[in-house]
Amino acid sequence: MPHRAHLFSLRIAHAFREACVNERYTGRRFGRDVMAGITVGIIAIPLAMALAIASGVAPQYGLYTAFIAGFIIALTGGSRYSISGPTAAFVVILYPIAQEYGLGGLLLATLMSGILLVIMALMRLGRFIEYIPESVTLGFTGGIAVVIATLQVKDFFGLPVAAMPEHYWDKLAVLAEALPAVDGMSTLVAVATLAVMLIWPRLRTPVPAHLPAVLVGSGLALWFNANGAGIETIGSRFSYLLPDGSEGAGIPPFLPEFVWPWQQPGPDGQPLGLSWDLLRELLPAAFAIAMLGAIESLLCAVVLDGMSGKRHSANSELMGQGLGNMVVPFFGGITATAAIARSAANFRAGAESPVAAMIHAGVVLLALVSLAGVLAYLPMPAMAALLVMVAWNMSEAPKAVHLLKTAPRSDVLVFLTCFGLTVALDMVIAITTGVLLAAVLFMREMAQMTRVTDITKSGRIAREELPEGWQVFKINGPLFFAAADRIFGELAELSRQARGFVLYMDGVTILDAGGISALTKLIDTCRASGSQVIIADLQFQPLKTLARAGIKPEEGVSRFYPTLDAALAAVRAERG
Repeated sequence: MPHRAHLFSLRIAHAFREACVNERYTGRRFGRDVMAGITVGIIAIPLAMALAIASGVAPQYGLYTAFIAGFIIALTGGSRYSISGPTAAFVVILYPIAQEYGLGGLLLATLMSGILLVIMALMRLGRFIEYIPESVTLGFTGGIAVVIATLQVKDFFGLPVAAMPEHYWDKLAVLAEALPAVDGMSTLVAVATLAVMLIWPRLRTPVPAHLPAVLVGSGLALWFNANGAGIETIGSRFSYLLPDGSEGAGIPPFLPEFVWPWQQPGPDGQPLGLSWDLLRELLPAAFAIAMLGAIESLLCAVVLDGMSGKRHSANSELMGQGLGNMVVPFFGGITATAAIARSAANFRAGAESPVAAMIHAGVVLLALVSLAGVLAYLPMPAMAALLVMVAWNMSEAPKAVHLLKTAPRSDVLVFLTCFGLTVALDMVIAITTGVLLAAVLFMREMAQMTRVTDITKSGRIAREELPEGWQVFKINGPLFFAAADRIFGELAELSRQARGFVLYMDGVTILDAGGISALTKLIDTCRASGSQVIIADLQFQPLKTLARAGIKPEEGVSRFYPTLDAALAAVRAERG
């Protein structure tokens, strides 16, 4: 029973214990972890910086997230191959927070989301994420991809846009207005970077496509800038303060210091401060971050389970994600979760255990302290091209197209609703609406499956004629609130002219409170009209529900029999 044990287990460092303690951890396995960690670390460096920029903060905060949260989550989580850090899915949530509340607000929301994730783990809610339908996840990830790609248009084409508006349609209007001012050199750098990322995988080399793509883009930008072009780079757009008060270009080549999140700058550049009003304002955003973090990390773990044949612990993974997001804001790191693309690359590179993810964190740390000066030369158009590719990959466009072509209309409706709401309004609204819509449509379909059939003339019953005015009805399907009112309402109408009827209920698997209420109304109608209702062959759950509700036989109105034959015998005995 190892699989079921993992369904509800919760222990810190579950994946590390399974892979490195319960299993023999050899030097050969460590070597494979080292190679995988170096590979995925190289991928993570430019992505972490690009995702931080897309989230509205300086690039170094993405690196802090990758090596601090990435290490903590790998050590304490429940999925042995997951790589955690900044991810594209969060951009649509984090960017508005950073614009309205500054870095301090973003870090405080991250801290709050970490606390919520730990609470979810303690409540053993890990497996409830499985109840989110695929049409919902495809819808909101597709919508997020569209928003991310739209945000990259400015840097991809080098457009002179000072700030992006909050609402999507306003973003499109601003970009359309600035489009005539396209910078040809910036566009060429972005297109070259994107082309390398598309072509490189066909060469089937072990070097990840991000590295040569960024090198080509950076080389072009250096050459163009040397000849008078004004292509923006990380060094020209971002700066930091040195201990002596002077200003440096790019990212700081030293480790972050411990700072309370609320002492980080707010939207006006001054320390944010801490108040109950602020916590109340940030709570919806923190809840959205926690929910999306749970969904992303557990979906990633499920994908890795399918690739590796191993099993993750959902609640332990939530615990690790929560601990990582609780610690990282004190060192300037933004929200982290498991990244499906980086995690899959980690497994394909030969990872054996969470040690690979820890080494990935070390590679990012090494890049920060030793290559900060080099990273300042990365061009913004190349970073935008990386994120366009990330957006395309996360959109899962082939799966979405397949769903639109083959899925039932209800699933298509849910997908389009989630997609549209994510783009036009808000991801939280999209997920909430999508799940509720999917649930309502599912209940409607289940209710339509519940049928009542007149079987009075069937061979089994017609062998011996029933007394005049008696009928037998077979009910098939769940009698929950959405179906019970219709079924028992139809029978109530029939009871006004009938002497009595038998309800053959061996096909009823579920009877809920709504079903009890509808059945009680039917019995009341029978009492008023002078007819009788006999219920036969109840399964365990409906029988238990009736017993708990205190519904008992009533002389001349309602009776219960264990089998249909016993019920028919009782009806025929009345004729005698």
